[in-house]
Amino acid sequence: METKATDTLKPCVSLPLSGPAGKGDDDGSTLKASVLAAADKQQQAPQLASRLGMLTRFHAGYFRISLALSGQALLWRTLSDSSTEPSALRPLVSSLPSAAFALLWCLALVTLVALCLLYAARCVFRFPAVRAEFRHHVGMNYLFAPWISWLLLLQATPFLRPEAPSYHLLWWAFSLPVLALDIKVYGQWFTRGRKFLSMVANPASHMTVIANLVTARAAARMGWHEGAVAMFAVGAAHYLVLFVTLYQRFLGSDSLPAMLRPVFFLFFAAPSMASLAWCSISTSFDTGCKMLFFLSLFLFASLVSRPTLFKRAMRRFSVAWWAYSFPLTVLALAATEYAEEVREAPGANVLMLALAVLSVVVTLALMVFTAIRTGDLLPHDDPFFAGSTLPSRTLANVRGRFSCC
Repeated sequence: METKATDTLKPCVSLPLSGPAGKGDDDGSTLKASVLAAADKQQQAPQLASRLGMLTRFHAGYFRISLALSGQALLWRTLSDSSTEPSALRPLVSSLPSAAFALLWCLALVTLVALCLLYAARCVFRFPAVRAEFRHHVGMNYLFAPWISWLLLLQATPFLRPEAPSYHLLWWAFSLPVLALDIKVYGQWFTRGRKFLSMVANPASHMTVIANLVTARAAARMGWHEGAVAMFAVGAAHYLVLFVTLYQRFLGSDSLPAMLRPVFFLFFAAPSMASLAWCSISTSFDTGCKMLFFLSLFLFASLVSRPTLFKRAMRRFSVAWWAYSFPLTVLALAATEYAEEVREAPGANVLMLALAVLSVVVTLALMVFTAIRTGDLLPHDDPFFAGSTLPSRTLANVRGRFSCC
């Protein structure tokens, strides 16, 4: 009986390792391969979870980077355009190789494409987070950012002329999403109680206005005067209401997260872009453009004279720092148009030179910080991320934390 028991147990131990009739080596290698595959899957699981976690923390606010680079491409295209009159920066611009502007435009394009692909992956693998961001009164505003970036790149492209049919097709492709978001956002501002402008207004709401003004400027450059006026009218009307609403709410702005205070710079980005859009529509930097430009300068001076407002935001690097670059670039663009209009005023050239240099220095500094501090780009305590992934919180709690984003 003892011998039979031993014989019975033998095949159970040896079968997986050897196998019958010379197949032991094959079965053994198969078993080892399966074990190694299982181990690889166990090692890849945390990596996959980490990548999906990155998509969760990634949000539309990261398109601030593409906004900054696209704005820089448009600024240097404007300065290097041979159709403009000689300016104070012309010697500096002409001394640079012509390929430098094409490389800057390509860098902005590659960055924007990479961000769009990341956000597309987020839509596929983290759609609930995207839906929450779309419903959030702050996150929705940054959904305009990729389309603004595309329109800026379209205006700065060195490869297409505004008269080209492909230019027109691209304008429609980038403008229709802006119009659809306009209907969604502006419709909520005056039809839904919990989404009234007085309840959800924050500095990031300027993105909705800037998108219309950028679209209007691109349409005017193509010669579509009526379409440009229509988009400008929509943006300008809502800017007036938004400006008054935000001005009245600043008494309680001390509660906004310190990390997101750079978004205050959007206050002078909107009138700067309005001056550029109306300049393209009227084909001259007339009195209306000058009024908007001077308003931008006043708002810019009001912010930079209060450095303590941004002191806490500068303690640790975050993607919110990129909110400094785009408004400065747009202001420099408006200063360039103003200097071209009043060439007899020496102070205009000095102002244009100072703002252009400041915008370039800020953008370069942000690029360096982003390259050396990549670990801080996706923090777990990002207030924007926290707000966009907690749609079930009450509006009072959300407003207390994100009242001015």
